[in-house]
Amino acid sequence: MASSSGDNDELINIVCTSPNQLEAETSDNEILISTADILSWDFPAILSHGTIKVQAHRKRLVENCSYFRGLLSGSFCESYMDHISVQWNLEIFLNILKCIYGCQIDITPNNFLQFYESALYFGIRMLLEKCRTWFSEEAPSKVPPEIDLDNLIGIWNFSFDHAYDALPELCAIYLAKTFAWATSSELFVNLPYHLLRSSVMQPYLTIESEMHLSVALFSWFDANVHLEELSATENDYTSILKQIHVSLLPLWYAAGKRNSRFSKFADASIHSIFTLLEVPSTGSINVLGDGDLCGFRIRLTEFSKKVNLSSCSQITSAILLLSVLPSVYSTNPTLRNTITELPFNLEHFDRNHSPLSQKFFPTMSFEAVQEVDISKCQRLHVESAIECFSVSFPSLKTLKAAYLLNFDISFLHHLVRKCPMVCEVDLSTDISPVEQLPHVSPSPAKVTNVWNYSSGGAVCMSNQPESNITKLTLEGRNELRDVELMYVAKFCVSLQYLNIKGCVSLTDVGIARLLYRCIRLESIVACGTAFGTNSVQALCSNIDYGNTHPKLWDSVASNLRTLHIGGCKGVDEIFLLKLLSKMHLLKSLCLRDTCVVDRALYSFTGSSLEMLDVSNTMVTGVVLAYIVCKNPALTCLRVRDCRNLSQQGRNTERGEISSAYSYRDLEVGLSKTCRLEEISFGWGFSYFSIKALKPAITSLRAIAVGLGASLGEDILIQLPSTCPILESIVLYFQEISDSVIESIVTTLRNLQVLVLCYCLSDMSISGFMFSMPNLRKLQLERVTPWLTNDDLVIMTQSCPNLIELSLLGCKHLNSDSQQIISRGWPGLISIHLEDCGEVTTNGIHSLLHCVALEDLLLRHNGAGIPKNFIQTAASRMPLLRKVALDLCDARDDTFDIPRSNDRNYVSIVKIASCMSWGDGSSYPLLNNNRRPMHKETHVVVWNGRRMAGTVIEERV
Repeated sequence: MASSSGDNDELINIVCTSPNQLEAETSDNEILISTADILSWDFPAILSHGTIKVQAHRKRLVENCSYFRGLLSGSFCESYMDHISVQWNLEIFLNILKCIYGCQIDITPNNFLQFYESALYFGIRMLLEKCRTWFSEEAPSKVPPEIDLDNLIGIWNFSFDHAYDALPELCAIYLAKTFAWATSSELFVNLPYHLLRSSVMQPYLTIESEMHLSVALFSWFDANVHLEELSATENDYTSILKQIHVSLLPLWYAAGKRNSRFSKFADASIHSIFTLLEVPSTGSINVLGDGDLCGFRIRLTEFSKKVNLSSCSQITSAILLLSVLPSVYSTNPTLRNTITELPFNLEHFDRNHSPLSQKFFPTMSFEAVQEVDISKCQRLHVESAIECFSVSFPSLKTLKAAYLLNFDISFLHHLVRKCPMVCEVDLSTDISPVEQLPHVSPSPAKVTNVWNYSSGGAVCMSNQPESNITKLTLEGRNELRDVELMYVAKFCVSLQYLNIKGCVSLTDVGIARLLYRCIRLESIVACGTAFGTNSVQALCSNIDYGNTHPKLWDSVASNLRTLHIGGCKGVDEIFLLKLLSKMHLLKSLCLRDTCVVDRALYSFTGSSLEMLDVSNTMVTGVVLAYIVCKNPALTCLRVRDCRNLSQQGRNTERGEISSAYSYRDLEVGLSKTCRLEEISFGWGFSYFSIKALKPAITSLRAIAVGLGASLGEDILIQLPSTCPILESIVLYFQEISDSVIESIVTTLRNLQVLVLCYCLSDMSISGFMFSMPNLRKLQLERVTPWLTNDDLVIMTQSCPNLIELSLLGCKHLNSDSQQIISRGWPGLISIHLEDCGEVTTNGIHSLLHCVALEDLLLRHNGAGIPKNFIQTAASRMPLLRKVALDLCDARDDTFDIPRSNDRNYVSIVKIASCMSWGDGSSYPLLNNNRRPMHKETHVVVWNGRRMAGTVIEERV
């Protein structure tokens, strides 16, 4: 608010014009205003004039502006005049006067630099302080931040070139606070090096993970620094890379950089990671050595909202504790000795005497952190981690802890009690390859208590807290039983999203009990479970919500937005019809591999579907046309393996609907009403289908074509131009050639997944000689029988960033292929090699250098694999979880299954065997050129509690 000036304060006229403005242009375009009316200035009207004459108080100007102080109180001729002239931006100058008179001004990203330059030029301290406060506090506090990178670069260049006060440091702090946002901008690579370097070295640097920082810096280097500059000794550019905490990178990421320009960096990271992996998880921080511990600290600031440690298997509770302590503990020798001598007896963890309590150490609190991801951090002690989260992340809402077999379901109780704000939990594990028959459901009267397994037995729990958990993912938890699911239901009463996909030990009755209790559920993912008629009845039963939820429908089914029950054979046609008729609000529906037919699907009356999966069912295109025309928001349609798709509707009592639609209406409906992002199809689709669907698939990101579809070479060549933003292409049983592959890889620069299986192929290595830098998954099954080691070398050069590789039927490969794969794709997390010549005839050596592998399948590649291979691989590959072998490849006719304490983190082992031919008399038509015939598979699964082994006839 402007303050009044005394009557004796002499008035002076300030005549302001814009720079480079001609006098003739403004002589008749002048306005006179006064600071006495400053609060009511009409800026648009005033700025319509070329010259502005302002009556202001001399004393006020002198007191608050060094420019006017020198001009009006010095020995200049203007000091004795009653008017002075100023050439400046008119709008900015009026705001300068408002600031001098104590009025509020509106600083924006577009005028900040003008205000700052004006404050420096005119010497207005209060305006400088306003600019600095806005820049350092208000601007970066919003999401997205107010100043974009283009403006930030302009501000930095101005301040850096003119060396003005603290503005360069403010720019660096601003970028450090908003670093996570800045890296998502295309302009990130345009950042000046000194600004980037200064921001990375700031204690305010806010990133989600160390990999996040590494990816950003590497992308900047790729765009700005030549290889020879990077290789130069003592180069200033390389100093910024030393700021990365290489010990905290995911192993797969570090390994993937081995064949890049940053190979030395990658080797240092891998060495550091393996050094940490050799440290016992129950050890003390003293084993980290006598050097500076700063490089082992997870970056946390008051602005951190997400902490992503996923795939960092080297993370332990000691590192977690170090990261939430004041940094002085990692540098001060006395304090360091205190912490390094503290043992972590985590096997006998006592929550009441936790080293994370304040009486041991003054742990810091990071109240902005809302999400933590510790997936695949197998060495992290779960209970001590929860203690740390409760103390240092009081606002934690999302915890992702996937693939942690040591995270027992009973720990949910502890998590809820210690971190009451948590509302989303992900405890996914690998889904067992064995389809087990559901257990016989226990009598409801026999299940009266909930169990806690933390002490090794069944402990009755009472007075468990009611949690705020609304989203719970238990996918793949095959050890999960009905009694534990009820335990979840009793304190997760607010549950809205539940994923129990692959939980094969649950019964239909057990699932139904949960559904009866969790009446606020909006999303259910139960694919591959015993979900059946009891569960349907629970969903469809009437519920009295009372007055607390007046907007909800009368049943859980009526309120569902997501229902995925793919592969659930326990729901017959009648119950499916009953269920679908009640789901008015559904957005995502998966019925693949169920007994759904047209009559059941016709009963669905919703109009909000965005995803529909009816793959491998008996539905026809007629009913799908009916669904599509009613759901214009559909973006994902999966109808692969639907053999009746082109037939006229049947199994329906809705004759009027059946006669109103035909199969061709499906294509017409899709093209007229939908904008698909993903489509999967097979039978009934042809060249003409793609032509008809063109308006609907221009925004397609993923396409899968299966058996029964016949697109033809011409349409596949045109596919990239029809769908220019495709990221995933999966083709089964299609006709492909070099021209098809060349069109795909040269046009689709964002392609990440390429799967070609059992296709009629007329292609050679020439189709793969084009650069595919973004390709992450390559699967070639029975399409490249000509592939040689030389061809494999070309592929490693064309798509250097693969993390998943699957080859089937490449008979010309040999033992040298191992080295080509391990050197060309050192960051692979999945390798499937089957029927690939003699890859393993001489044993397995080079493949063990793929240290980041999580999934390894080797079958029919040569009988040279030693019987202790599984244990050896587990010790050399700390992330390995799944191994699949065949006895045909065993050097000693057998494989050792490691004991539980020798397996490291391997959770699934599959050993297949083939039929024994004897002298061949039983199979006279067989000869040496025939592929081996599968007999059975021995499957061993660790689920966190026990090891279970079984023999099945299926080949999994």
